[in-house]
Amino acid sequence: MTAGMVIIGGGECGARAAFALRENGYAGSVTLIGAEKHLPYERPPLSKDTMISPEHPLARTIAGEDRFAEQDIRFVAGTTAIGIDREAKNVILAGDNRLAYDRLLLATGAVPRPLPLAAASRHCACLRSYDDALAIRAQLQPGARIVIVGGGFIGLELAASARQRGAVVTVLETQARILMRGVPEEIAAVIAARHRQEGVLIRCGVAIAAITDKDIGVTITLADGEKLEADLAVIGIGALPVTALAEAAGLETANGILVNAHLQTSDPDIFAAGDCCAFPLALYDGRQVRLEAWRNAQEQGTLAARNMLGLCEPHLAVPWFWSDQYELGLQVAGLADEGARTIRRDLGDGAFILFHLAADGRLVAASGIGPGSSVARDIRLAEMLIARSACPDQAHLAAPDIKLKSLLAA
Repeated sequence: MTAGMVIIGGGECGARAAFALRENGYAGSVTLIGAEKHLPYERPPLSKDTMISPEHPLARTIAGEDRFAEQDIRFVAGTTAIGIDREAKNVILAGDNRLAYDRLLLATGAVPRPLPLAAASRHCACLRSYDDALAIRAQLQPGARIVIVGGGFIGLELAASARQRGAVVTVLETQARILMRGVPEEIAAVIAARHRQEGVLIRCGVAIAAITDKDIGVTITLADGEKLEADLAVIGIGALPVTALAEAAGLETANGILVNAHLQTSDPDIFAAGDCCAFPLALYDGRQVRLEAWRNAQEQGTLAARNMLGLCEPHLAVPWFWSDQYELGLQVAGLADEGARTIRRDLGDGAFILFHLAADGRLVAASGIGPGSSVARDIRLAEMLIARSACPDQAHLAAPDIKLKSLLAA
């Protein structure tokens, strides 16, 4: 009788891994431990559909109770793992209950990076969970003054949702522009212009000196002494990987739980995947990265499950990100900061793609923006070119009448 497979983390990655174990023929015990009381659910809608739905929004669950039962997966909700006994191969749960494992997957995710100035405020919030989303949504009323601290994806998606609900929105960003991490300036400029068209005030290069609660709302004092009044401040300044459990167990960490190409940690019987892990990307000469992305969580959950079963498959997927704001769809394949030169392809109706080439001509990333899904097909083809380390003709990349599919065939 074996101990079975244990997964800590009831989000996208952990849930996908649990089902992937069954899909790959594993017949032993599978236990999924989730800290939240809810069934595993999709997080991307939290900043978008959950905020703007005319009806009370329900969490978009990955699977219902019936599917967990059908697949004989034990889901333990509202439970926190507080330790790992690697020698005994036990997970220690709150209340000192122990759960034995043969292989263990850490899919503990990430949490919002705290802003110390906001720690004591009753009128500051962060968005990570479904419950967080409901609390923020309740305050997005017509005329409500919302200040969003941080001009990254989450902050800007929330800004778009808040405006669609009639709130008055200001975005504060300490850096020189929004979306500094991973999004080219040309695309960031399009998004900033669209927000301003909707009445969002975007202020870059500003620092916060103090956050002070009032009976109703909060006062945000900037470094130059200016004061902003808000009914709610939402803090969106990035995320931190949840690594405390791994660190306490003596596993190697550095901006995430360190894993090899097979998602194994420094303990060969413990794997890590999703937002919490830092892994090598073969496409970029083994560069160690940590990705906070929905598709990466799915892909790594599935890959971790296969490798927990001994298949030893390397992680080869191309990073991919997306964001929807108003009618605009943004997609990025690869790592744009690996590029030495950029080629632009205009697709019409304001849509365009930027192809990022390494010094040797390899396509290393593609960034696109346009109405709806107008860039989706070409970004997918670019992703395939990136995966092949292709060196496409630069003139052909720029020419919208030359189909990317033909470059893939070549």
